[in-house]
Amino acid sequence: MKKSYTTRYGTQYNGNSLDFLASLDDDSIDLVMTSPPFALLRKKEYGNEDQPEYIEWLTQFAKLVYAKLKPTGSFVLDLGGAYKKGLPVRSLYNFRVPIAFCDEIGFHLAEDFYWFNPSKLPSPIEWVNKRKIRVKDAVNNIWWFSKTPFPKADVTKVLAPYSGRMKKLLENPEKYYKPTERPSGHNIGSNFKDNGGAIPPNLLQIPNSESNSVYLANCKKVGLKSHPARFPPKLPEFFIKYLTDENDLVIDIFSGSNTTGLVAEQLKRNWISIDLDNSYTAMSSFRFLPKSLSQKDLLNVYYSILAGNEIKILDFLSNGREVPNLTKEFVFSQKNSLEQLGKLKKSDLKKLQVLETAISVFS
Repeated sequence: MKKSYTTRYGTQYNGNSLDFLASLDDDSIDLVMTSPPFALLRKKEYGNEDQPEYIEWLTQFAKLVYAKLKPTGSFVLDLGGAYKKGLPVRSLYNFRVPIAFCDEIGFHLAEDFYWFNPSKLPSPIEWVNKRKIRVKDAVNNIWWFSKTPFPKADVTKVLAPYSGRMKKLLENPEKYYKPTERPSGHNIGSNFKDNGGAIPPNLLQIPNSESNSVYLANCKKVGLKSHPARFPPKLPEFFIKYLTDENDLVIDIFSGSNTTGLVAEQLKRNWISIDLDNSYTAMSSFRFLPKSLSQKDLLNVYYSILAGNEIKILDFLSNGREVPNLTKEFVFSQKNSLEQLGKLKKSDLKKLQVLETAISVFS
């Protein structure tokens, strides 16, 4: 377990989240917000478990999360659905997760949320695009677990904007509303109060259509492929605002491109992110570096992290940015190792190209 980089409020680690969680004090975390690799049939480049073993694999993390959460803390888990192999019927793995967590570990399911991504592409291809017997899968389950029945939560921090109709009602209730009895038997009067917004539903409509973020721009500038499974900042933003206060501790145990850490930083929460893939942890630093940074500086940060150096983002941006000799040596050794492999895969050719760019700008 090693530090990749630090910011004003947080730290990105590279390593196994099980080891890191075990090292923490019990009752010390306010929120774990994460999206683990899903139990998909087709293996992804970022790694994912097979469906039959998925519950057991994920439960080992959840047991540690339970021990480390404060009594007022929460565990928010984003899970996508999946189909059974070779059949147009759904796997139930994502529904078995909350049952296992509550029955075996002791979590409470505080509430179930559903993230609707209107920009999601049609999938799975076989049943949606080719045979046209299923609609596209555009909703993820978001399970909000708590250690006790009463975790910290304040819905006034995540109120939704009022509709145009509601704004008119607030301005002139008598003109736009006549009190009547609903079919349910409820009587709703005309004394409408402006509470600053509407209570949001548990269906979160958030498009995942990131295209011009700092992270993507910096990845493109240096020729690196961005993390393929990123959730939009507004998703962790909703839960961080809802379930934590400033200076609380937020942790992402499968951080990927570290969207959670970025949002926590912006909201002045202390944060820790952990990912097993060192390349992804190094690349995630680009979220905290301006688009105006040069290709040389970005590659310096990226390869310095891969070489084992901890980058202090604030110091790097304010002080000199000389490329350490250790970083240069690492780049040369990586280039030599790839060249000795002979015929390279497409992904290795891309790595070699970026390494050659780094050698050129570092010299």
